[in-house]
Amino acid sequence: MKENIQILVSGIIKNNPVFVLLLGMCPTLGTTSTAINGLAMGLATAFVLTCANMAISLLKNLIPDKVRIPAFIVVIATFVTVVKMCMEAYLPSLYDSLGLFIPLIVVNCIVLGRAEAFAAKNKVIPSFFDGLGIGIGFTLALTILGSVREFLGTGKIFGFSIYPEDFGSLIFVFAPGAFIVLGYLIAIFNKFSTKSK
Repeated sequence: MKENIQILVSGIIKNNPVFVLLLGMCPTLGTTSTAINGLAMGLATAFVLTCANMAISLLKNLIPDKVRIPAFIVVIATFVTVVKMCMEAYLPSLYDSLGLFIPLIVVNCIVLGRAEAFAAKNKVIPSFFDGLGIGIGFTLALTILGSVREFLGTGKIFGFSIYPEDFGSLIFVFAPGAFIVLGYLIAIFNKFSTKSK
C-alpha cells in the first residue's frame, strides 16, 4: 500500500505532467482560459488515464508486441468516447467550450506515455494509482493555470467576480497569456520543489 501511495504522490508532484515533464501542452494551453475549463479538461483526462491504465494492465499479456501501440490507442479511444458522449449529453455547454480538445485526449502523449511506460509493465492496482496520480497532477495544473488566467484576464475565478472586469488584462485570456502564466507557474513550481529536496 505504501508503494501505491508513493506512486500516487509522485504523479502529483515529482512527475507532474505539466510543471515537471512538460507533457500535454496542447490542452494545457488551449483549454485553460477559465478555471472551469481547466478543471473539466483535467478531470476528463484523469478519468481516461486511470481507466486506460487499468484496462491495459489487464490486457497486456493478451496484446501481441507488433500491435501494442494501436491496441493501446483503441483502448484509450474507448474511454475517450465514453467521456465525450457523457459530457455531450449532460454538460453540453462545457462540451462546446472544450470542443475538439476532448476527442484529442486519444492522442495525448500523457495518456499513451503512461500506458507504454507504466501500465504495460505493472499490475492493475499500481497502474490505477499511477493513472490517478498523473491525472490529479494534470487536473491541478490545468485548474491552477485556468484560475490564474481567468483572474488576471477577467477578475473572476470559477465565474465568481473578485474585482471589476474592466481592470483585467485580456491578454491573459488569449493564447499569449497562456504561455506567460505557464512559464511563471513552472518557475514557481520548480523553485518550491527544489527547496523541498
